[in-house]
Amino acid sequence: MCLNSGYQCNCLTDGGPCEPCSMSAKDRETEEAHLSNNTNAPGQVESTGEPDLNIPSTGVPKEKGRNWGWMLSGIICVNILMLGCALVSASAENNVKIGSAELQIFIVILLLLTSIWMVYYIIYTAKKEDAVDYKDGHAGPVWLRGGLVLFGLLSIVMDIFKIASYAGYLHCDSAVKVAFPVVQLVFVLVQTYFLWTHAKACAQLQRNITRCGLMLTLSTNLVVWMTAVTEESLHQTTVPEDPSNITKLSGRTMYINRAGYGDDACKCSHTSCSIFKEAYYYLYPFNIEYSLFASAMAYIMWKNVGRVTEEHDHHIKFQLKDVFVGPVAGVMLVASGLATFVVYEMEMIRGDSDDDQKDRAVMMHFVMNIVIVTLMSLSTVIGCAIYKVDHREHVLEKNPTRSLDVGLLVGASLGQFIISYFTIVAMAATGAKGYLNRLNLAWAILMVIQLGLQNYFIIEGLHREPFHEVDLVTVVANPYVLQPDKELSIYEGSDMDTKASPVLTAHVAEHRPRLLWKRRILKEVCVFLLLGNVILWIMPAFGARPQFDHDTETEFYKFNMWAAIVNVGLPFGIFYRMHSVASLFEVFLTS
Repeated sequence: MCLNSGYQCNCLTDGGPCEPCSMSAKDRETEEAHLSNNTNAPGQVESTGEPDLNIPSTGVPKEKGRNWGWMLSGIICVNILMLGCALVSASAENNVKIGSAELQIFIVILLLLTSIWMVYYIIYTAKKEDAVDYKDGHAGPVWLRGGLVLFGLLSIVMDIFKIASYAGYLHCDSAVKVAFPVVQLVFVLVQTYFLWTHAKACAQLQRNITRCGLMLTLSTNLVVWMTAVTEESLHQTTVPEDPSNITKLSGRTMYINRAGYGDDACKCSHTSCSIFKEAYYYLYPFNIEYSLFASAMAYIMWKNVGRVTEEHDHHIKFQLKDVFVGPVAGVMLVASGLATFVVYEMEMIRGDSDDDQKDRAVMMHFVMNIVIVTLMSLSTVIGCAIYKVDHREHVLEKNPTRSLDVGLLVGASLGQFIISYFTIVAMAATGAKGYLNRLNLAWAILMVIQLGLQNYFIIEGLHREPFHEVDLVTVVANPYVLQPDKELSIYEGSDMDTKASPVLTAHVAEHRPRLLWKRRILKEVCVFLLLGNVILWIMPAFGARPQFDHDTETEFYKFNMWAAIVNVGLPFGIFYRMHSVASLFEVFLTS
């Protein structure tokens, strides 16, 4: 009989076993194991022209040359950021020959190169079926991409207003200032489509090129962000010409009326320039957040290049069922904050207001912020207490999206921590004399407490497993078990229905309220904190600068030092609030 069933031979007719049949059992087992290791390696990914992968038990591929690709892409990112930072800093000084036109030329080149690479990536992955075999289910959730689209649309509107405004200065100013918003508009369109369709991708082909392209995208967005933040900060904190008058600066009026688009001799050729300037000024915060959202999503894609993972769609639905107190209280908080913010801003802009009126407006702003952070701190304490009685397991899976969320949350909060601690030192050193100083000190202390509590609440929520409800339909009565004292004959000939047992239903109902009240309180807290962070983002993003409207810190640290502290810390504080909104929404969905 032939010993090799998969190979037809003539060993029976020839009178002797052939070579495959003469192999010992041990030799066959050794060869089969060798072939199995070569052909059925777990997670083996084939790619043309790419290094081989060695996938360990952790599921993370060890790619030959991956460190080289990461190093090259990192070098590209660092060099672009350093050059961009140098140009942004140089263009901020009026007495330097490098102006805004040279900076815009550099950014236009970056925008064009990044757009070209993204178009190439979209076309290449569309033609290659195996270019993206794996997707990260945690990366780029639909609500995050929806926020990106919303900020992108508002950025496009801002670019349109810029084009309409800069077109009035073409006869006397550089044409680069019109070309820049045009190129940026195209870039926003291409990038929004690119991130919407490929945010979850784990690229498997041309990994090193993809890493470099994503780092180019990341650095381009960060340079655009640095430029917008620097321009915004300078407009809000222009050093006064009169050293004796270092407070009550009208930065917004100086920004709108100042000829930053040409010199004093350059006049707009149409009458709508001032309207467009004022309009796109209020759209700057959305463009800033768009750049940061895009940077974060590009970084996640860079981390996922060559990653072998399965796409897990959790299908978590967004609904506000049984959640009432948090949304109502949050909406009331936002409405109150907006009302006081509008009054405060109008008093700061008015040139005929006396010092007493402005001090009352600053006091109202301080009191409103104290109320907001106090209520947010109390609600966060309640949420943290729920975590103590919550027995959900912590997520053990390694995920770059969650790691980035935590890193950005903690890192961005340092900006507000810096401002608060500098304020505390200034108030304590000067004795906190006067009601404005005492309110400012209380606000700074409460802000530190609120930031610490909220960071703990969000990080703990991101690392908890989602709640799982017990489905009553799946609990079926077993009459043989629940009624052992009855004879089996009474069930013969009768229909065996599958209704839920009253005993089991009562048992499940007994445990359901414990699950529901925890979930409900967590959802209430998440919604309230989310809306609280929204109003705390709106006020500084749209021009509230109590740090300069109240003069104690300015006199204590001197204007230049205090302006540097605020201009560095405040952009991170603004981003922290928007990032907290996104993280709290994620915690809400998993609660």
